[in-house]
Amino acid sequence: MDKDRIAGAAKQVKGTIKEAAGKVTGDVKTEAEGKAEKSAGKVQNAVGGAKDAVRDALK
Repeated sequence: MDKDRIAGAAKQVKGTIKEAAGKVTGDVKTEAEGKAEKSAGKVQNAVGGAKDAVRDALK
């Protein structure tokens, strides 16, 4: 498993928590930051998955 997949999953979780905290407190900025962080985590996770696929294909 690529380190990008692990880091991406962590970012997704952190973004989800931040988004929920923003919703609960009514802080639109924190909610938006959480959504952005969650999206960035999804992208990083996908990059890691692609790296894993390429690495497996070369074996």
